[in-house]
Amino acid sequence: MTKATATKIEAILYLKGKPLSLGEIAEYAACDRATVQEGIIELIDNYARRDSALEVVETPDGYSLQLRSDFYDLVQTLIPVELGVGALRTLAAIALNSPILQTDLINLRGSGVYQHVPELVELGFVRKRRDNESRSFSLQITPKFHQYFQIEQLPQIFPTDQKEQQLELELELTTEPT
Repeated sequence: MTKATATKIEAILYLKGKPLSLGEIAEYAACDRATVQEGIIELIDNYARRDSALEVVETPDGYSLQLRSDFYDLVQTLIPVELGVGALRTLAAIALNSPILQTDLINLRGSGVYQHVPELVELGFVRKRRDNESRSFSLQITPKFHQYFQIEQLPQIFPTDQKEQQLELELELTTEPT
């Protein structure tokens, strides 16, 4: 095996951006599996020796070139999150009503919440906890939400009956003789 073969395997792993089996790598590199195996071992060794942000690892799905776990926080900071319109609306509803019971959110947004909430939790925008007073989950936004959307504080939102009470109180205060 030549140095060029290991470099070619490295390029294949980089370009595919997902785990590949030895057979797939051999097909792309136009060489046999034994040569690929030697190349992978050489790459793993090379990356282990140098102070690099990348590493070649074996996963259940094959071999991949990936970012070392020490740098995962950069992924969260530098790569923009892709949210669909429904998930974004669900996130807005949670943010404006935080904390909110998942059952109340379902009443507000519909059954799509069951798909949106796990995605929002996984992305780190929402915290989900079992509510002690009901069988539902309590949902609230996390500091990552504030950081990502660059919002320090959300406006205070009152339920309709509280809004009416607040308006009546303000009216009373402004119409009282001084």
